[in-house]
Amino acid sequence: MVERAREYDRIRAVLAEADPDEPLTANEILQLLDASDGAFDSPHRVATVLGRRAREGEVTVIRSSPYRYRLDPASGSGS
Repeated sequence: MVERAREYDRIRAVLAEADPDEPLTANEILQLLDASDGAFDSPHRVATVLGRRAREGEVTVIRSSPYRYRLDPASGSGS
């Protein structure tokens, strides 16, 4: 569970720094992560981490094709 929290915290930090104007796909988020530190190996892993947080209300999933993700700026890391 701690590892999952760290992964989410990493995504959150990179997106806060990038400050995107619109929701991003898992692949777009992975590209930002790769430019930062390459800690994630696939967009599937990014989507899995964000999907789990969506169940807790910390992430909004826009169910388009492809799915897009928006982090709730008011929520903390939850860890």
